[in-house]
Amino acid sequence: MLLHHLEHNQVLHQKVVLLTVLTERVPRVPPSERVEVEERREGFYRVVVHYGFMESPNVPAALRACKRFGLDLDLETVTYYLGRETLLARRGRGMALWRARLFGFMARNAARATAFYRLPPERVVELGLQVEL
Repeated sequence: MLLHHLEHNQVLHQKVVLLTVLTERVPRVPPSERVEVEERREGFYRVVVHYGFMESPNVPAALRACKRFGLDLDLETVTYYLGRETLLARRGRGMALWRARLFGFMARNAARATAFYRLPPERVVELGLQVEL
């Protein structure tokens, strides 16, 4: 999504956080082990957030926890960029057509990433991509 953003807008923000949320094979991850922050070059940061399979991700809370690693973010000005895939069922593309349609139906009815990760909707930009099944 970063490349799509760069292609369309030809600008990068002063701070860019590449965020990964991982669900671990344990019920809960202690708060002290939840966040990893790696500073890259020129305003880029790599953040990995760990949750147990019984926990609900809360990205803004995880970003607040980054402060203790030296990454101080003003959550009132953060913009969250998300990828949004639209699945298209096509005949003869590998998966049986009825399966592709069923998968597309289930994907459309899944929880939105904004709600799942507890992102403030007014701070989210979704960049779309169509994927043929």
